[in-house]
Amino acid sequence: MNKEEYIKQFTEDDAVGWLSIDAELDKIYPDQEPQHFGTVIKYMLGGEDPLDGISVYESDAQEPHYHFVSYGLSELYYDEEKAGGEFSKFGFELTFRLKKDNNDDFHWAMNLMQNLAKYVFKSGKWFEEFHFIPANGPIKLGSATDITALAFVEDPELGKIETPHGEVTFLQMIGLTTSEYDQLKQNPKIAETEMLIDRLRAQNQLLITDLNRK
Repeated sequence: MNKEEYIKQFTEDDAVGWLSIDAELDKIYPDQEPQHFGTVIKYMLGGEDPLDGISVYESDAQEPHYHFVSYGLSELYYDEEKAGGEFSKFGFELTFRLKKDNNDDFHWAMNLMQNLAKYVFKSGKWFEEFHFIPANGPIKLGSATDITALAFVEDPELGKIETPHGEVTFLQMIGLTTSEYDQLKQNPKIAETEMLIDRLRAQNQLLITDLNRK
């Protein structure tokens, strides 16, 4: 079956984008049912949160951490007019890896992902690998963490996938310290961001964000 024949079999009710994301996650977490947090009112129906949902997996790869994956920055539901494109909607979904500690409160991370999605939806601007942004304070509001900015890279386990609407990159958010962000702001070239990420990756292959990192 070629791509056109594959696409023709779907209807508007089919969540083909959602299922494409799930299929990739099933390869990494075949025996795990994630915690899933969906929106009560979808954004298209007037809701405040652009992401239809966020799944949270528990991973022991490298070290125990939570792995967040968004649903909604790519086309989740079949749209005949948008099928077969180069990129699905904005062309990416957000992911985030957060080191576990004695406090299991991670809802702030999902709020952060929703806020980033709001920026994308309202501005029409999207994130790409090696972009970086300030969080305008601690990444976790009210905490003493020195993680005050974010960079984006392709998720080392999920990478990219092809869906009926086009390519989707799983773009992982990485927490940066204040000094790391200041360094990038002084020299905002992609090559500089890439070098910084490579230095972090040497000690932290999965680029897990640790709120206690200085």
